[in-house]
Amino acid sequence: MTEPVATVRVAPVLRFLLAPRHRQGEVAVPLDGTSSLGHLVESIGVPRTEVGALQVAGADLPPAYRPAHGDVVDVLPVARPQPVPAHRYLLDVHLGALARRMRLVGLDTAYRNDADDAELVEQAAREERVLLTRDRGLLRRRALNSGAYVRGERADDQLADVLDRFAPDLVPWTRCLACNGVLVPVPVEEVAHLLEPGTLRTYRDFSRCPRCGRTYWRGAHARRLAAVVETALGTRPLRTPGRR
Repeated sequence: MTEPVATVRVAPVLRFLLAPRHRQGEVAVPLDGTSSLGHLVESIGVPRTEVGALQVAGADLPPAYRPAHGDVVDVLPVARPQPVPAHRYLLDVHLGALARRMRLVGLDTAYRNDADDAELVEQAAREERVLLTRDRGLLRRRALNSGAYVRGERADDQLADVLDRFAPDLVPWTRCLACNGVLVPVPVEEVAHLLEPGTLRTYRDFSRCPRCGRTYWRGAHARRLAAVVETALGTRPLRTPGRR
C-alpha cells in the first residue's frame, strides 16, 4: 500500500527556515491522517507566525485543514508591512542589543535578560505585545498570540528587519534605553547633582526617565547612536513626539 504523502512547496524567502536537505523548497511529508496543515508546515521548520497563506490548488485553506494524499501545498510568507493592533514589542533574552536599538528609535520594547519561554509567552499575551525571537520553538508555542522570527545575525540587521516587517512610526530619543520608560525633559538644575562638572559646562539639554531615574543628554556617545537613528529614519517616517 502506498503511504499517503503531501508535497509542501515553501516560498523562497522562507526556505532558510528549513533543514539544509530541504532548502530546494519542495518537501514530501508523510500523512498520519490526523495532523492539520498547520502542524504539517511547522513540522518541517516553518513557524505559523511566518506563514501568510496556505494554498492547495490555488485556494486558501485554514491551518486546521487536514491534507489529503497527493495534495500540493504552497506556503506563502507574511505580507510586509504586517499590520499589528499596536506597535508594542517583547524581545527574548538573546536580543538585548536589538532591544536597545528599538528603544533608541522610540519603539515600546519590553525586555528582560532572565525571562524563560513560558514567562515570555504569558507576558506577550497579558501586555498585548508582539514577541520577537530567533527561537523557532518559542514561536511554535500554542499559547502565543502574536510573534515574529527576527532575521539577521547583527543587531543593526535585526532592526532593519523589524522596521521592514512592521513599518512602525518612529520617535527617536524618547525612551529610556535601560528600562523602556518614556523620557521627559528636565531643567539642568534638577539633575546638576548627578553630573560631572565637564558635562554641566558642555551640555544644557537633559532628559530623565521617571521610571528608573536615569538622566540622558547628547554626549560624545551620541554620534554612534545618531548613526543608528539616521539609518532607521531612512526607512521609516518620523512621528512628532507627543503624538500617540
